[in-house]
Amino acid sequence: MLIRLLDVIFAFFGLFFGFPVLVILTIIGLFDTGSPIFCQQRVGRNKKPFTLVKFRTMKPDTAHVASHLANASAITPFGGFLRRTKLDELPQLWNVLCGDMSLVGPRPSLFNQQELIAERERLNVLAARPGITGLAQVNDIDMSTPELLAKTDAQMLATLTIANYFKYIFMTVSGKGSGDRVKR
Repeated sequence: MLIRLLDVIFAFFGLFFGFPVLVILTIIGLFDTGSPIFCQQRVGRNKKPFTLVKFRTMKPDTAHVASHLANASAITPFGGFLRRTKLDELPQLWNVLCGDMSLVGPRPSLFNQQELIAERERLNVLAARPGITGLAQVNDIDMSTPELLAKTDAQMLATLTIANYFKYIFMTVSGKGSGDRVKR
């Protein structure tokens, strides 16, 4: 309950105070891809679908696959900057405010990532709200290793305290973790 309250407070203030940055990134994104906002159906809490909102980092005609299956040539120069700085994640504060996500939790998968979904279901990870960051993200574990990712997510949820919540957020903001890997 406290984590949800913190999510709402941080998401609200992040959107409020970050609004000028969001506008600037949107305008730059218009020139970069012509379509700066990326929306995609993802697996939410209890396998309920929700629409994830991010800044677009790849060319608009890129196939909707997990990042580790996408080609690096699809990433635009501005998209590369957004990924390195993790600014592509800022619009997800809206998902947090709406209750689809938490700041800290397992990254939401695509519905076609059946192996990951099955592992997460087996480990009861899908009972939690997906998150923007978490233990796997700050340790460079991505969706290319579904069993390890699901196991790490389960470990994070079993040990999630207020202190760890702040720890994962701080580690992410300070640059720990490389974000979603894209094959070179």
